[in-house]
Amino acid sequence: MKIFIETYGCQMNVSDSGKIVYLFARQGYQLTDVSRDADLIVINTCSVREKPELKIFSALGRYIPLKRQRPELVIAVGGCVAQQWGERLLKRCPGLDIVFGTHQLDRLPELVDKVRISRRAVSLTGFKESPGGLEVMAAPAQGAISAMVTIMQGCNNFCSYCIVPYVRGREYSRPSAAIIEEVTILARAGIKEVMFLGQNVNSYGLQEKDEISFVELLTLVHEIPGIERIRFTTSHPKDMSETLIAAFAELPKLSPYLHLPLQAGSDDVLSRMGRGYTAAAYLEKVEKLRRAVPGIALTTDIIVGFPGETEADFAKTLEMLERVRYDQIYSFKYSIRPGTRAAKFEDLVSDEEKRERLARCQGRQDEISQEILEAQVGAVSEVLVTGPSKRGAGEFSGRTGENRIVNFPAPAAIKVGEICRVRIVAALKHSLKGEVLA
Repeated sequence: MKIFIETYGCQMNVSDSGKIVYLFARQGYQLTDVSRDADLIVINTCSVREKPELKIFSALGRYIPLKRQRPELVIAVGGCVAQQWGERLLKRCPGLDIVFGTHQLDRLPELVDKVRISRRAVSLTGFKESPGGLEVMAAPAQGAISAMVTIMQGCNNFCSYCIVPYVRGREYSRPSAAIIEEVTILARAGIKEVMFLGQNVNSYGLQEKDEISFVELLTLVHEIPGIERIRFTTSHPKDMSETLIAAFAELPKLSPYLHLPLQAGSDDVLSRMGRGYTAAAYLEKVEKLRRAVPGIALTTDIIVGFPGETEADFAKTLEMLERVRYDQIYSFKYSIRPGTRAAKFEDLVSDEEKRERLARCQGRQDEISQEILEAQVGAVSEVLVTGPSKRGAGEFSGRTGENRIVNFPAPAAIKVGEICRVRIVAALKHSLKGEVLA
């Protein structure tokens, strides 16, 4: 039996897909990258933005016809779109067998068996007190040195544009003991770097009685033998505490890298978005972070063309790019997400204006990103070796603590998973070139 899985969206979806593969590997399934060879096709979806959602219907249009040749083929859709559409997705896409929600990942093998026996489509999208699947631990790929660990799911912020609280549910934090156990197992399997995942990791433990805080969790993981680097995403600026900022200076294994979503530089737009902070408050957090760790690298999310955004509002977003100087941004045109408060907002920005603003935003950020890379030339960085470079030519690739990609000629003694000192000799587009120091 073979399983084919297609994933859209964030790192949490990527992690969930790994769990699905693991669940079915226990039943004897092998992963395939050829959809027509599969006995089970799973599409793991995202509805945070419009484009990934549209891709899902295109994918179903490709996969459902395969059942004409192989009636026994089972097709399942999970993730945020599945949660949002539920049974309506089955009616819109005849031939689809399973719709499973964000709290039902662990039930998927059971649902597949049920469909194979009954030959009837099924939808299961109810929320549970503890989201199913959080305690499923996907074994790392052979030779992997990095692993993602989901520590919480859901969000309580209800930003006006965001569908996440409606499709992922309210915040739920995994027991810290389970997280420590998982990271310990990963470390024993050779994992050197862990990435903690959650819709708002800063609020880990706040909703659970007698649970430790996020900083306390980081401190405990920091002591696990074998773990060399710790990262996390995503952080809400309003919940970036003084103790978490201090942790960047106090915990050497905590990488000097942070994804801190801004969304917009205008206080008026931030207020309509329901973000809970001002541009000045955001900048204050950035200044504190850079005092604690002067070289910390920051990335962010930007939405352009939010309802009511004027040219003056957008200019303030460009001003934030100049003041913060992000290593990288993830920028998008605003798209209406049905069911959110912003879906009812008027004073919409035209598609032409959104396209033009996005191009200006991305163009300036490309320049800033290149300037930051060029400033690294001559510096010496500790690089975690991740494997052979995509550039070939006998080179290896790795990442600095700031999450910058470095390619370098590989001495024979260098091994994947090792941290080595590398002098940066050139800045390329999106990456660095270096030489290993003895």
